[in-house]
Amino acid sequence: MMLYPTSPEAAVKFLKFVNASPTPFHAVHNAAACLEKAGFQKIREDSDWEKNIKPNGKYYFTRNQAALVAFTLPSKWKHGSGLSIVATHVDSPNLRVRPISKRSKSGYLQVGVETYGGGIWHSWLDRDLSLAGRVIIAEQGGTFTSKLVKIDKPLLRIPTLAIHLDRNVNDNFKFNQETEFVPILGLLKSQLNSARSEESDFEKDLNPHISKGSASSIQENHHPALLALLAGELSIAPEEIHDFELSLYDTQPAVLGGINGEFIFSARMDNLVSSFCAVEAIAESASAQTFPTLEGNVNCIALFNHEEIGSVSTSGAESSLIPSLLNRLSPTPATLAQSIARSFLISADMGHAVHPNYTTKHEERHKPIMNGGIVIKTNAKQRYASDAITSFVVKQLVERKGGRVQEFEVRNDIPCGSTVGPMLSKIGIRTVDVGNAMLSMHSVRETAGSHDVQHAIDLFSSFFEAFAALDKGLTVD
Repeated sequence: MMLYPTSPEAAVKFLKFVNASPTPFHAVHNAAACLEKAGFQKIREDSDWEKNIKPNGKYYFTRNQAALVAFTLPSKWKHGSGLSIVATHVDSPNLRVRPISKRSKSGYLQVGVETYGGGIWHSWLDRDLSLAGRVIIAEQGGTFTSKLVKIDKPLLRIPTLAIHLDRNVNDNFKFNQETEFVPILGLLKSQLNSARSEESDFEKDLNPHISKGSASSIQENHHPALLALLAGELSIAPEEIHDFELSLYDTQPAVLGGINGEFIFSARMDNLVSSFCAVEAIAESASAQTFPTLEGNVNCIALFNHEEIGSVSTSGAESSLIPSLLNRLSPTPATLAQSIARSFLISADMGHAVHPNYTTKHEERHKPIMNGGIVIKTNAKQRYASDAITSFVVKQLVERKGGRVQEFEVRNDIPCGSTVGPMLSKIGIRTVDVGNAMLSMHSVRETAGSHDVQHAIDLFSSFFEAFAALDKGLTVD
C-alpha cells in the first residue's frame, strides 16, 4: 500500500491478487481465502449441504480447484427465491507445459508447450517466464493430493532471433507456433564443449512417450532438472510427483502506471479484474451491518474456468455448476421455474477501450475509454446477452452509486467476441454483459484503468444490495 499512497485502494488490492494468481487454480484459492476471511463457510458438492444451509448463511464451494461459486442467503430465504449472479472467468491465454515436455536441441534444455486460448503470442517473446500450477503428489499411507506451486523466479525464455540473422524481421513479423515457440529452460551440461551431434540427441529422445516405468510414472516425460525443481518447491522427492498441470507466466509483477497512476499494467486482467471485483463485492456485502436485513434474491458469484476455449468443461460456464445450484436451492419443478424467472445474471468480462492508434477499429459512436465507467456490451447477433431491459437494470444500479455507463458495439465489418453471458442465458435467466475498458487484451501485458476497479465493485455491490427492490418495480411480462 505504501508504494502507491495516493492511488485507488481497490486497484492496489487488485495488484496483490493478480500477482498471487498466475493460474486459475491460484485465483480460486485466493478468492476462497478472501471469502473465508469474510465468514463464508466451505461446502462440498458431494455432500447434502442443502439440508444444513440457513437464512443469513454465507457459503462457497469449488470444483476441480478451477471454478468457484459463492452465495449468501437472505433473511427470508425460501425455495423459489431468485439468484442475483455475477459470473466471470479466471482463465487467460497462456502456454501450457505438455504431458511429455522433454526437449533438447543444440545444447539447450527446452520445454514443450501448447498454446491455450487466443493469445497475442508474439508478446510472450523475450519475457522472463516461470512456472505455476498444480502438482499431484504421493503422501504417506498410499494417498495422493493436489498441491499448488508457483515458482517465484525467472526460469524460461522464448528468445527472438537477432535482427542481424533476419533483416526482414520487422516486415509483418510471423513465426511458427510449434517449431519456433519452444521455451529454453537451460543448458545441457553434458553437451557443453562436447562433439555430440543433434542426431544423437534425437535418437536419445526417440519415442519418449513409451515409459520404461510404471503407468503412473511421469519421470521420463520431463527433464529431471524440471522435476527436481518442482520437488524442491514442494519439499518432496521427485519420485513423489505423479502428474501436474503447469502454465508459464510472466514474472514481471503487476504495477500501477501512467503519469498520474491512472493505468494498471499487468498480465491476466482479462478476466481477473472482474473476478476480483466480484469477490470483493460479495465479501463486502456479506460483512456489512445491513446483511441480516437483506431480502429478496440469493446473492451469488460464479468464477468459471475455460472461457477462453469455449467453456466446455466440468468447470466451465456450460457445465452443471449454475443449473445444479438452482436445483439444489429450489428442488421442485415449480420452485425451480420460479427461481429462474426471478433471477438475474451480470456477465462481467473485460471490454475494448478505444485505441488512439487504431480508432477506426471502433464503431464511430461506441468508443469506451479507460476510467470512464462500466461498459455495457451489446450485439444484435447475441454474441453478448444484453437487451434493453437488462441494460436498463445495470444503468439504474450504476446510477445508484453515482457512476457512469458507456456503450459498446462492434463494427459490422469486424467479428464480435463473446462471453459466458449467452451460454448462461440459455438457462432462462435474464442476462446482461458488462465489463471494464482495457487495451492489449490477450497480450502477456495488458493495460486497464486503475479507477475502473472500484467502478466494477460499486456496480456489483449495488446489484447485491438493491436488485430485489428494483425488480419489484419493473413490469415486463
